Amino acid sequence: MRSEPIDPSGLEWSRVSPKYLRVRLLGWLLGSLVWLVVASVPLVLRLTGVWESFPPEWVAWALPALVLVSAVWRGLLLPRQVAAIGYAERDDDLLVRQGVFFQRTMVVPYGRMQYVDIAVGPLQRAFGICTLKLHTASPATNALIPGLPTEEGTRLREQLSARGESRLAGL
Repeated sequence: MRSEPIDPSGLEWSRVSPKYLRVRLLGWLLGSLVWLVVASVPLVLRLTGVWESFPPEWVAWALPALVLVSAVWRGLLLPRQVAAIGYAERDDDLLVRQGVFFQRTMVVPYGRMQYVDIAVGPLQRAFGICTLKLHTASPATNALIPGLPTEEGTRLREQLSARGESRLAGL
């Protein structure tokens, strides 16, 4: 994983599963198709003569074109977005990074974690991946690590919970 200027030096980042890209691409494809169908309704109604006066012809063509251009742009960004997700375990905290244009590196101290949660949707279950959620006392510092292999998510949940309990006991 490429190091970014906001990353602490000397860290070895763990990446999410490559299967997560497939899940994101399937979601992108389904969502894009739905938006394209919805945006094409005025054009279809205008071309069939059902709705001739409204909207103007250029608007009827522009809506699906705009949806198509934005869908292609999002589809091209997805591989980079997934590649930018990573996490690193340190002695006292867990670092989570994400973002292509707007990068974010979050540090979650083990002693601040209240609980660690694993979420799995039907599509994630089919691909054998999960999303790890770290909950802290502050809602602003809750962190997500999507696209973890299920075994790694389970291991990480147990390890982070144990580290969090030991840090809280030492307070």
